[in-house]
Amino acid sequence: MTSVDGFDPSGVRVGIVGLGGIGHHHAERLESLGADLVGGMDVDSDARERFVREYDAHAFEDAGELYDVVDAVLITTPNRFHEEYAVSALEWGLDVLLEKPLAHTLESAERIAEAARAAEGICMVGFNNRFAAPVEVLKHYQGEGRLGDVTHVEANYVRRRGVPGRGSWFTSKAVSGGGSLIDIGVHAIDLALYFLDFTEVVEVSGVARSEFGGRDDYTYIDMWGDDAGPEEFDVDDSVSAFIRTADGATVSLEAAWATNRPENNDFFVRGTEAGAHFDRDSGDLTLFDNGIGGGHHLTDTAVDTREVDTHRAEQAAFLEAVATGEAPTRNTVEQALTVQRVIDGIYRSTEEGRAVRLDE
Repeated sequence: MTSVDGFDPSGVRVGIVGLGGIGHHHAERLESLGADLVGGMDVDSDARERFVREYDAHAFEDAGELYDVVDAVLITTPNRFHEEYAVSALEWGLDVLLEKPLAHTLESAERIAEAARAAEGICMVGFNNRFAAPVEVLKHYQGEGRLGDVTHVEANYVRRRGVPGRGSWFTSKAVSGGGSLIDIGVHAIDLALYFLDFTEVVEVSGVARSEFGGRDDYTYIDMWGDDAGPEEFDVDDSVSAFIRTADGATVSLEAAWATNRPENNDFFVRGTEAGAHFDRDSGDLTLFDNGIGGGHHLTDTAVDTREVDTHRAEQAAFLEAVATGEAPTRNTVEQALTVQRVIDGIYRSTEEGRAVRLDE
């Protein structure tokens, strides 16, 4: 039995909807926390058999059968099916941890948010990067006022060659809702807005491009999943965008599955009193400070932290909320809906060739 932050997660009966790769990733961490992993649900019989074999838990073809025997569910299906299972679970009275993004379209995301507002249970959305130790430290310093007012965040989530398996649901707009922007750009947007305390976004301008995934000569070293070729690719593989908030703070975004440049996972947070650099890949955190005491000077401080399994930490926060009945203030549905509106705005900006207002 494992105790997490003073509570016993074994008292929470948990199920997983969607037993693909990310579902197994979550299952392993639930077991490590000592949660009571009761069962899983998937429409694919092979996925159900593998789940039963690996976790000694029940597997169901019908979501209702799973809902009947659990207190909470993790939903890890492809984006298009988030609404179906999140809304039904919330209406069932269950607590829900829903993988990012909130949905494949803004309209679907709004329906999930409406169901969450009306539900008795809680709903968290899986933006796990918020639980990285350097992010926790930086938010602590920000809360103390050490950075002053944060006015700009430069957010990068760039791969040189990292298109998921062409032909998988990731590269199908009908199922995913988009490509690099909604898959990994969503993390960069969320983290940037988190550093800005989710102040109101009023305008976005961006271009989502498809330059590599649809080519016969797409060059790569490794690919997640199998490659079905360019005919199975109809989404964006990179995006550049600029986001402006009501109080004048801004975000510059670069996200890509594929581009002819080095990988980049850097976040630069600029405040009026100090700034910071967080490398999401390495976990390195550096603070940039200054002063006049003893003479004008600039100070760069490296911050060392313990390595944290961010999905496990996210689950622990969710399970504690379930156990206590206290709705979380982090990773809320309303915050995820804001991120979805930004994504939708960037796609609309791409189509219309102009900046798009979100406050009208």
